[in-house]
Amino acid sequence: MEFFRIRRDIPFMRHALVFNVISFLTFAAAVFFLVTRGLHLSIEFTGGTVLEVNYAQPAEIDRTRAAVDSLGFGEVQVQNFGTARDVLIRLPVRGDVKQSEVAGRVFAALCQAAPGRVETRPGEGDTTRQACVAADGSEPLKLSRTEFVGPSVGSELARDGALALAVTVLGIMIYLAIRFEWKFAVAGIIANLHDVVIILGFFAFFQWEFSLAVLAAVLAVLGYSVNESVVIFDRIREAFRKYRKMNTQQVIDHAITSTTSRTIITHGSTQMMVLAMLLFGGPTLHYFAVALTIGILFGIYSSVFVAAAIAMWMGVKREDLVKASARGSDSNDPNAGAAV
Repeated sequence: MEFFRIRRDIPFMRHALVFNVISFLTFAAAVFFLVTRGLHLSIEFTGGTVLEVNYAQPAEIDRTRAAVDSLGFGEVQVQNFGTARDVLIRLPVRGDVKQSEVAGRVFAALCQAAPGRVETRPGEGDTTRQACVAADGSEPLKLSRTEFVGPSVGSELARDGALALAVTVLGIMIYLAIRFEWKFAVAGIIANLHDVVIILGFFAFFQWEFSLAVLAAVLAVLGYSVNESVVIFDRIREAFRKYRKMNTQQVIDHAITSTTSRTIITHGSTQMMVLAMLLFGGPTLHYFAVALTIGILFGIYSSVFVAAAIAMWMGVKREDLVKASARGSDSNDPNAGAAV
């Protein structure tokens, strides 16, 4: 499917050096901000207190967030989960406040905003529980669960996240090396890491919160970006087989030009969905959508101007992709076409 077809190949690789210099400077800036400012890690990584509150009526998230912010515990996360009446609250570790007191103070603030007052009522068995009681005797909200996430658990999550990223990168390299050629594997993974580091650089520079959702977005960008690279690499292989008189630069220009319509359709459709999450997904999906947006935009750039250009600089040639024994039967090769 194509919206349009470009009749004359665009000479992308004529300006490859300029684009690679821009990529290097952007990458270096991202690394600089990561080293000097670091990531603003969320409670999942640093540890903190997690509360689940159940409201009798659909919760007003803005009022709940204002009540928690008034306590001065720092940057907190307040979001719906499950239903509109269930609210999840995450608070960072505070050295001057015992974590056992945090839940009580937050529940008291939420109860006062309900409005209501905190009373001790019988619980299950011989236990007692803190209840929020309104003027008419009803309970406008209940504390469903309280959990403390220690720094050791956060460190484990950070370690596991880094391991997941490393395994993903290794798997992509092996896949590209087997399907194409090792030069494409190196070019593809450099382009993908380029996208990942730039995403992290944005989060470090603006000090946006880096949560597990953002980590999931980064892993998704890795797979999404490599898909675009694979399409271009496939077209390069097809062009090497089809156009014998073209040199490497002309083949790459033809491959990128022929996939331009497909790139606009694919990335445009994906960005429309991500934009909907960004505008209407609320705080829960905000930074997840931001990370995906950055990844999609730079993924297009890296696949065209980084991966393909690096493959050209590394000296990829027809003999790397077209085996001598198969030259006479290229037209019968079921893998000759580009995967779109």
